[in-house]
Amino acid sequence: MPTVIVTGSGGLIGSEAVSHFVRAGYDVVGIENDMRAEFFGREASTARTTERLVDSFPEFRSEDLDIRDGEGVRRLFERHRADLEAVVHTAAQPSHDWAASAPQTDFSVNATGTLNLLEAVRHVKPEATFIFTSTNKVYGDRPNSLPLEDAGERLELPEDHRYFGGIDTSMSIDGCMHSLFGVSKAAGDLMVQEYGRYFGIPTVCFRGGCLTGPSHAGAKLHGFLSYLMRCTVTGEPYTVLGYDGKQVRDNIHSNDVVSAMEAFHRAPRGAAVYNLGGGRASNCSMREAIAACERIAGAELDWTLSDEARMGDHRWWISDLSEWERDYPEWKLEYDLETTLREIHDHNVEHWSAAAR
Repeated sequence: MPTVIVTGSGGLIGSEAVSHFVRAGYDVVGIENDMRAEFFGREASTARTTERLVDSFPEFRSEDLDIRDGEGVRRLFERHRADLEAVVHTAAQPSHDWAASAPQTDFSVNATGTLNLLEAVRHVKPEATFIFTSTNKVYGDRPNSLPLEDAGERLELPEDHRYFGGIDTSMSIDGCMHSLFGVSKAAGDLMVQEYGRYFGIPTVCFRGGCLTGPSHAGAKLHGFLSYLMRCTVTGEPYTVLGYDGKQVRDNIHSNDVVSAMEAFHRAPRGAAVYNLGGGRASNCSMREAIAACERIAGAELDWTLSDEARMGDHRWWISDLSEWERDYPEWKLEYDLETTLREIHDHNVEHWSAAAR
């Protein structure tokens, strides 16, 4: 049976990928060492998700392995050489703020770990598809130079601006602040592209907006929609960082991300790069997200506004999906923001409420 290796298999996109590819008829091997608990604390642990996957799918095996262990990664790939068809790389240190507190760890996970995986593919199965969950943070704070206008509860571009429908991959990644996280992810992103061009491996970088969904273990430093809904349910205070809460994010459900991954695997290209997010169909400002969470949870969020924005953070981001939709017209965005938020709430409300007591 064909095999897919998923890194970060206990995380949001990793766990969705495990479920999706098992149901699509693949054996799936997960690489997961629960570093998320080290990054963000016990409440962000992926252990519960990994246990659920192991219990639910006999076709799934979870390996306790650190992607920074190049020899261990290579041995794992060698064991699955015969049937290996794809690598879905979702493991990462995903936080702006945490990266600044431990730059060497951040870079070793996001850049060196990615390089270890690419080397394993190159030497073991170079025809295997390599799918990388990159980030829009590779563009740094370049979007902050856009001529944004105050539209009440959100910042917005003029309708005649070239990026009104979303930002495409023509935006430069140079000459701006990225955050250390953005730099480590950009290093991995460029390396994935280079292995596609230089070694002919079918690779893709999905530069995601806010990836979200019910399995997201949202924490203060990462996973804003999940953490925002959790705070609304439990009464924990929430701090909005900068821009008067009018900064805009597009949000894409993990199911839509993983369906894009399968579409690419079925018709792979070399060194492909796409911006992937909710686009114009699924986006919100912080203020709009708070109002939606309060409406869905039936509770008022205890929130305050800080004047200090995160360094390198975006004032406005909406992904232009047209390049991706042109190349893969069979893919469709299935989840809008309201559906996604209701799913996050309904899936987690009992667990969050019990933990808060």
